[in-house]
Amino acid sequence: MEKDSTLKRIEAEKLIAVVRMTGDWEVIKKTLQALAGGGVTVIEITTSVPDAVNIVRYLANSVDKNYVVGAGTVLDEHSAMAMIEAGAEFIVSPAVIEDVIYAANRAGVPVFPGALTPTEIWEARRLGADAVKVFPASLFGPSYLLALSGPLKGIPLIPTGGLDLDNLSGYLRAGAFAIGVGGNLIDAYAVGDGNWKKVESNAAAYVRAVKEAVR
Repeated sequence: MEKDSTLKRIEAEKLIAVVRMTGDWEVIKKTLQALAGGGVTVIEITTSVPDAVNIVRYLANSVDKNYVVGAGTVLDEHSAMAMIEAGAEFIVSPAVIEDVIYAANRAGVPVFPGALTPTEIWEARRLGADAVKVFPASLFGPSYLLALSGPLKGIPLIPTGGLDLDNLSGYLRAGAFAIGVGGNLIDAYAVGDGNWKKVESNAAAYVRAVKEAVR
């Protein structure tokens, strides 16, 4: 998928599922299938997931692929390139890391570095960020995102960290380009019990909440 198409797809879907699981491949695969069953179509596989590169490769090359797969917690140029070569369609980092931004820019892949303060967000954009992950967003809440959108108008923001069904609408109504949700979206207890129906229903609840918030 071309860079502009990827960005438009993420902006349209609004919800990025941040996968930080540590289970074996079969458990991760069933979790991803349950997320897809609930309507989640933008998946971020973090580098902390066992065999993350091969999981990204598998997802990127799936015959029935109908989602966007990216890589998260990318901390250096080597990891960025490995994920991009595996098929990652966007790159996310927890901080403003120049080498990661430059690697994604060279490869023509959207990059979302993490930042919190106005200075960090501006610097991330100046270095080539396509959007900026505001992390940890829960520290200040939706009102902070709204306050940032004035002086930093035109910089797409992706609040991540502490978002859930009760507060996500506030971030979206404050103008979020998209939102990143991890542990609250993927119920670790349900995964541990193999309760895939619960994982799927939770995903569906988030998809509905997002649609209602942007309606």
